[in-house]
Amino acid sequence: MLVLAGLLIAVGAASAWKVQDWRYGRQLAEQTRQHGETLNQLNLAAAAQQRAEQDKHLALEQQLQASEQTHYRALNDAQRDQGRLRDRLATADLRLSVLLDVQDSAAGCAVPATAATGGLVHGAPRARLDPAHAQRIVGITDAGDQGLIALQACQAYVRALTR
Repeated sequence: MLVLAGLLIAVGAASAWKVQDWRYGRQLAEQTRQHGETLNQLNLAAAAQQRAEQDKHLALEQQLQASEQTHYRALNDAQRDQGRLRDRLATADLRLSVLLDVQDSAAGCAVPATAATGGLVHGAPRARLDPAHAQRIVGITDAGDQGLIALQACQAYVRALTR
């Protein structure tokens, strides 16, 4: 009888161990499934975030390319206009002149305050610039225009990056 009681206790303990094993096995399987779902959700969120960042990057690249084309066109237009102006100055088609201050006695030159008879110029007295000096002035303004266009391009680039 003692052997039978010991055998029943052993079978009961083994059964209890087996039941515990099944229960913990199910819990472990459920935890593994939940962990897998969580990892899958994290991967999907990371992929969506990466796509969003790539879309932002692509949009920024397109915006910068459009801005670059605009400023390149502006630079080419300014250079073309300056070239035409230089050509017109070189062919005497255009003359640059400056306004004279007839009240300035320190200048030391006697310029008549009125236009010469038969002249078509009315208004303030003007003096024509030598074509070589006019070319240099146009060159200086050309460099200034190019600098302003480059500055605008840099400012547009920085604005695009900081948005």
